[in-house]
Order: sequence, then C-alpha cells, then structure tokens
Amino acid sequence: MHKGKMTVTDVSRLSGVSVRALRYYDRLGLLRPVEYTETGYRLYDEAAIEKLQQILLFRELEFPLKDIKSIMDCPDFDRCAALEQQIELLTLKKQHLEELIELAEKIRKGENDMDFKPFDTGKFDEYTAKAKAMWGGTGEYAEFEERSKKRTADDERNLAAGLMALFSEFGSMKDQSPDSDAVHAQVGRLQSYISEHYYKCSNEVLISLGEMYACGGELTENIDAAGGSGTADFVYRAIKAYCSR
Repeated sequence: MHKGKMTVTDVSRLSGVSVRALRYYDRLGLLRPVEYTETGYRLYDEAAIEKLQQILLFRELEFPLKDIKSIMDCPDFDRCAALEQQIELLTLKKQHLEELIELAEKIRKGENDMDFKPFDTGKFDEYTAKAKAMWGGTGEYAEFEERSKKRTADDERNLAAGLMALFSEFGSMKDQSPDSDAVHAQVGRLQSYISEHYYKCSNEVLISLGEMYACGGELTENIDAAGGSGTADFVYRAIKAYCSR
C-alpha cells in the first residue's frame, strides 16, 4: 500500500484479476491507475477499484472489453442505471442456471420428461440486446449489431467455427516467425474474415483484438483449445508484426 493506494499486485490479489490483465486494461484505457510511482509502479485508489467491479460485472455478462470501454467512456453513461440493468441480467442468468440445475436433478432421478425449455435463453438474450443497444456507442459495435440481427443461431455457430478454424491454422504455424510471409498472409485472412462477417477491422481494431486474445481468460483458452497451447499469444505477436510492417 502507498498512502492509501494499492499497487497492481495488491489489486490483483484483492480482485483475482491477473496482473497481466490489469496492465492490459491500462493499455486499453479501460482502467487507468490514478498515478505511477517514481519507479513506474501503477497505483489505484478506491474509485478505480469500484470501476474494476463494474468492469467485472460487464465481463460476467460476456460483454467484450472493447464494448465495455466504449460504454463506460460514453458521456451519457449512468453508473446507477447500468447497475440496475446488470442486476436484472444477472437475475435472469441465475434463473436460467436454476432451471438447468432442476432439469439435471430430474434426469438424475429418472424423471426426464424431454423438457427443453430450460435451454431457452431467449429472454436473457432479448434483455441483453436491449441493454447493449442502450449502452453501445462505437461504429464497429453498431455495425456488429446490425449484421447480427440478420443472422440465425446456426449462422452464428458457423461463423464462430470459421473463426476457430483460422486460429487452428495459426496453431500449426507456431514454429514459424510471426513476421514470416505465410503468417502475415494468415493475419490478413483473419482481418478479412472479421471485416466480412462482423465489422470493419482496421489495423487499430486488429491490434486491440490481438491484445484481448492474449490477455488471459475464456477467449485465450478457446483460442489455445483450437490451435494448441500458446496459440493466442502467437496470434497476438503475429498481429503486432503484421500491423507494424
């Protein structure tokens, strides 16, 4: 502790968020330290810790970091209103999980009546869409939302599978230099895929995505599952090399 402020290590121990992720939040501009020590250590105050809690609530609701930053940077962002909607969404999520647990217990007791209603996330998805519509602000986000409206659940699964296939191909390239022509070509394919199916992926957006891929958590795990351990970090380094050409 430094005069009532916490170091990045202190915050990591308190919150369970890795030091690497907190440093990434700083680079992204999502959670800035209130100051740095003379030796370069990040320091956080109580307001920063409260902001981190808000960020983690959005993360629990599976909001991408890029969208969270856009939402919280918006001049119209209302922390109290956001908390109310987060509570509503988390309550819906809790109800959904309770229904799934009840179904699992019925199946265990041999009382399965072929009920698939507990798998229906329609109400949660609808409320999430409304919340994002109210909070979302970037051009990329608006484009993503507009394209999403026209896709079915099967379309979404197929697009996600196509993205994971690209990461799998990255995994087979890990023995190459991130700056090689073949890897550059693969990054180009990734950028084109995102632009074609999700939103315009400029180099700036691509670098932000690369940092997000490698910062840990579920997304990093999914990419590593597709391409093998270390794939997410390799993709990040490949993107950096590609965008600095």
